[in-house]
Amino acid sequence: MFAIDPILEGELLWTPLLIVLVKVLVIFVVGLLGTMFMVWFERKVVSGMQNRIGPNKAGPFGLLQTLADGIKSFFKETFRPSKSDPFLYKLAPYLMFVPAFLVWAVLPLGGDFSDGKDGTITIFGEVTRVQLADPQLGILLVLMCSSIAVYGVILAGWASGSKYPLLGAVRGSAQMISYEAALGLSLAAVLLSSGSLSTASIVGSQNSLADWNIVATGIVPFVIFVIAVTAELNRPPFDLVEAEQELVSGFNTEYGGIGFALFFLAEFMNVITMSGIVVTLFLGGPQPVMLGDFNLFGFAGAVGGTLWFVLKLFLFLYMFVWFRATLPRLRYDQLMDLGWKVMIPISLGWFLLLAALREFSPEGSSSDSVRVTAICVAVGAVAISLFMLALKVSRKNRLADTTGAPV
Repeated sequence: MFAIDPILEGELLWTPLLIVLVKVLVIFVVGLLGTMFMVWFERKVVSGMQNRIGPNKAGPFGLLQTLADGIKSFFKETFRPSKSDPFLYKLAPYLMFVPAFLVWAVLPLGGDFSDGKDGTITIFGEVTRVQLADPQLGILLVLMCSSIAVYGVILAGWASGSKYPLLGAVRGSAQMISYEAALGLSLAAVLLSSGSLSTASIVGSQNSLADWNIVATGIVPFVIFVIAVTAELNRPPFDLVEAEQELVSGFNTEYGGIGFALFFLAEFMNVITMSGIVVTLFLGGPQPVMLGDFNLFGFAGAVGGTLWFVLKLFLFLYMFVWFRATLPRLRYDQLMDLGWKVMIPISLGWFLLLAALREFSPEGSSSDSVRVTAICVAVGAVAISLFMLALKVSRKNRLADTTGAPV
């Protein structure tokens, strides 16, 4: 139990406990402030892309607009539909909001990972990590928290006692479950490359740009992971969970006041959380980008890793906002076809290719690698041909049934 942080391996004194409590407080406060900033950041960036001004009234540059909206939501009158389930109706928003915070407990937010170091730092004479905990199964905690959010969506729709939220919840849960399969397969490629379920070990294995998992796994798992995460977050172009023109407002139609505010905050908090996960898994987390011997944040010492993490995080936050401002919404059949017929087969095939290269070409020799790759490509081509043939036969049978049906 105490191996989750080096500071807890020795005698439990007041100093280690206070450091752990400060970590918890920092994660909670920074998480809330980050969510407020993300709301402002998205509104400001999208308004700039659309030649508008955006928030500019509450505070400097409109930075306090989210705070004003939050205070208003807290003081609005709360209501509950007469046919709703009282307990589950109140529980659903927290099932989406709380897991987004829990993930940050296992993400390395800084530390010294240079030259093969393990990322530990010294604070007041105590050796610790710039993360709340580093359990050996940290990635499983990330997957668990990602899966719990599905229950928040389906319970919100079912417990509201109304048809429109239920339709939105069924659509949303089907979407999230479908893309979680592709997300898990792309994550398996990272685990195969890193050889560990510990987030600190995954970051430690990415010592240089060539060792970053985006390169080591061949980019394809990274692309699939980003697309699957976008669908998991219900972000455009996959925001069919809240397709207002079809479902009023989706699973949260019957929520108002603080309940709706929690759903709203959970959506933006999850964007920051998933961006942190992508940075940790594929871009080395706090690992610096070295240009020869030059480190942009080398002057910052132990804080340099945190600055690199924040910089990489901002790249993905901007990417998600860019998606929202530029990409049109997909139809639901296109969404499901992309998840089941494209992303899952590609991610599974790529994972098998990486596993075959690791097993039959452990030395990394070019001749063995080419031979294994050629065999995998041939097997993949046969599998794709059979898959396309099955789809063609299924489509033909479906059209035949439709033609022969009575009018």
